[in-house]
Amino acid sequence: MRTKLILGFLFLATALSLHAQPTQKPVLHGRHWMAITGKPLAATAGSMIFQKGGNAIDATCAMLAATCTMWDVLSWGGETQALIYNPKTKKVIAINALGVAPTGATADFFKNKGLKYPPGDGPLAAVTPGTPGGLMTMLAEYGTMSLKEVFAPAMQLAEGYPIEKQTADMMERNKNKLKDWPYSKKVFLPHLGEAREAPHAGEIFKQSDLLATLQKLVDTEQAALKAGKSRKEAIYAANERFYKGDIAQEFVRGCQEQGGLITTQDLAKWKVLIEEPTVVDYRGIQVYKLSQWTQGPAMQQALNILENFDLKSMGFNTAKYIHTVYQAMNMAFADRDFYYGDPYTGPEEPIKGLLSKEYAKQRFKAINLEKNDPKVKPGDPYPFEGKTNPFLPVLEKWSASPATSALENPRGSALNDPNYLAGFYAGTTSIQAADKEGWVVSVTPSGGWLPAVIAGKTGVGMSQRMQAFVLDPAENPFNVVEPGKRPRVTLTPSLAMKDGKPFLSFAVQGGDSQDQNLLQFFLNVVEFGMNVQEACEAPNINSFQMRSSFDNHDTKPGEILLNENTPPWTRKALQEMGYKMSFEARTSGPINAIFFDWKHGSFWGGSSNHGEDYGIGW
Repeated sequence: MRTKLILGFLFLATALSLHAQPTQKPVLHGRHWMAITGKPLAATAGSMIFQKGGNAIDATCAMLAATCTMWDVLSWGGETQALIYNPKTKKVIAINALGVAPTGATADFFKNKGLKYPPGDGPLAAVTPGTPGGLMTMLAEYGTMSLKEVFAPAMQLAEGYPIEKQTADMMERNKNKLKDWPYSKKVFLPHLGEAREAPHAGEIFKQSDLLATLQKLVDTEQAALKAGKSRKEAIYAANERFYKGDIAQEFVRGCQEQGGLITTQDLAKWKVLIEEPTVVDYRGIQVYKLSQWTQGPAMQQALNILENFDLKSMGFNTAKYIHTVYQAMNMAFADRDFYYGDPYTGPEEPIKGLLSKEYAKQRFKAINLEKNDPKVKPGDPYPFEGKTNPFLPVLEKWSASPATSALENPRGSALNDPNYLAGFYAGTTSIQAADKEGWVVSVTPSGGWLPAVIAGKTGVGMSQRMQAFVLDPAENPFNVVEPGKRPRVTLTPSLAMKDGKPFLSFAVQGGDSQDQNLLQFFLNVVEFGMNVQEACEAPNINSFQMRSSFDNHDTKPGEILLNENTPPWTRKALQEMGYKMSFEARTSGPINAIFFDWKHGSFWGGSSNHGEDYGIGW
């Protein structure tokens, strides 16, 4: 009995002290502004804009332009999702700059090619480019600077910058695929015929076509200003040239030449949408996410479920805590996999029911507190909207374990399946910015990552987001591909408010792991009192039970990723609960975040030790 008590105290002490360990990266402190993103050079671009008097929107646009130019697992032809706190209106707004499926992109089109899902890369994977429009809309509506000013760092990078090893090696690994696309081959493989055909680390990487495209946008803006247009009107004139002018024509020509579907009409019709975000209250903190065209509400659903538990008393990353969070996430993500889709096309998603506290209580009561449940299915939120579920027959046949799952997969564990992991964790970057005026921006841009198809002589890499669609309504009746429709994406920035003021701004890259890691980051701060850097680096768990949003949309029911420092008694307890465990040294994902210290009038910045992410504050 005495031995068990000692082990119990050791267990509790370990759980409570894990977050007190020194962090590998220091907390960032700033009084005037904070700029954090996926690359040191891109964070520097944000700091340059701040030092010239720009606000957080201006700095965000400069960082976004820089990360796209540096191919920080995204490019100019991808998509941008943002949450912005406007200190003038005291409201959080959402930016929807996600492209749409082009003309001809129907379920039958892909089925006739023998595909189960739209392809993961190549010209047929592309939705219309959203990032240029998203950047220019944010700048025009909420910024203070010109396109010329915020593009300046990115244009210097396009002239040539010393490329880092990670991106250069990604080009080399994918060179055989890149050779199939002539414009990509020209840019990414400057040493054709040599042993290494991609750039070397530190080599000056030049993008003359992209530079010319950016210069055209700046020239259009400057000409409009000289003609007497306002700053806002001039930026939108540049936006018009990208989506309806000669840039659009060359983009479409290059896309179609390589087998893509995007038309000039697709580009001309597409618009950025400024939206109301979704919000839930968690113990007096309002958590804002983008709506059901992203996976963001899944985190809000999980918070609603977890609010019914006393998480703090469980102890940080104890077996009980891990099990509880894992089950809540699986319930929320099962709903994501079945109910989420583009709210601007039918059928209408039951988002009100999904985010209701009463529905969360129903889901909470269904959790098995003793055993892992690898067969968690979507619930029925319609009664909580006063409606009858029109998809009950489909829901009843829906399986948590499709034929491609780990239960039948000879490769077994997620960590033994590199193709699955590459899709599940498909990366991008994130951007966090705040200023003393009160503007706060949280962005998770993506798309057009390597290996990317560059569209003609624009220098712009095309998105691969089409793969997030399904072709069979039996999988998700809300997310079946059709022209003009947005795919349900994983990209999910976050903002939290407390007492009417910004509390946390946070985002992470990493595909289907994003809202899992963001959920735990938030709980680390709110329930366990970690500072923002501790919360960024703290060991998280990842579930592989949800359906991947990429490639073959695979799933690994019952599998969990744990940090390799998880103690043996926790491992044993989880194994007895029925978990299949994998382990890694770092499990937080590259989270970037800002905490707002209203007591001292300062910012605390956090940037994970997981990757190359970097921040600068002043």
